[in-house]
Amino acid sequence: MSTLAHTMMTAARSADSGLASPGELDRYPYAEAPAVDRVGIPAWDGGDPELGRVGRRAAGSRGRGLHGQLVQQLGQMIVSGDLGADRPLVPEEIGQRFEVSRTVVRESLRVLEAKGLVSARPNVGTRVRPVSDWNLLDPDIIEWRAFGPQRDNQRRELSELRWTIEPLAARLAAGHGREDVQQRLADMVEIMGHAMAQGDALTFSRADCEFHSLLIQVAGNRMLEHLSGIVSAALQVSGGPVTGCDRPNETSLGHHGRICDALAAGDGAAAEAAMRQLLTVHPEVERVVPAPREH
Repeated sequence: MSTLAHTMMTAARSADSGLASPGELDRYPYAEAPAVDRVGIPAWDGGDPELGRVGRRAAGSRGRGLHGQLVQQLGQMIVSGDLGADRPLVPEEIGQRFEVSRTVVRESLRVLEAKGLVSARPNVGTRVRPVSDWNLLDPDIIEWRAFGPQRDNQRRELSELRWTIEPLAARLAAGHGREDVQQRLADMVEIMGHAMAQGDALTFSRADCEFHSLLIQVAGNRMLEHLSGIVSAALQVSGGPVTGCDRPNETSLGHHGRICDALAAGDGAAAEAAMRQLLTVHPEVERVVPAPREH
């Protein structure tokens, strides 16, 4: 197995550091909200008692410390409905509740605003936005929805979206004929084969994710390339089937190999057909997408 394959397999998904500039911090002032706005604000209750101390829950922080953990905590609470639409978010109360600094709260709210989950307005403060305003293509929101009450809808929507994106990407990628890319894809298939033989589902998943992301990136369409994060998020979501790829098996491995063969031959139609077959390996997907078309 090549060194490149190992490097590609373990490459981490890039993430915005989310750090705010000095001027940005002033958008979430710590001044007390007017008394009229503070009356009737629901208490931070009804959730996991561990939510009260961010430092205790490192899962999902992606190495971004308290800031990343607070983004994760608040994001999950908003997406799950624990913090409903138009709910006021007072920075001072958040800081006290989660025992974090003002800077951490402000940076976290800035990130959530960029995702469309909250809005900050003068004389109004920071409030939770309705679902219609959320950036539903954001990988974090995809993940949070997949672990919340909307998990079934999220997986179905991801399956339908991937059915639209990836067959087209496979067809376009076949027209590029880059040997280095074909070798990288073949490396991923080799890693998946070794991982499946050893019962290593985690390594299989990482190589599978890299395969699909790389395929979209080399399709030669920059708009499609921006959607590669959606596919990565879909493959990283656990707890239920999204495609046949999320469970190592000979059938899905064979379809990956046929995609590689079609790309090497420059056969766009065959690459598209193989991708459609791959995406319908699991019965759950067959219920939401049509059968593969003949070309």
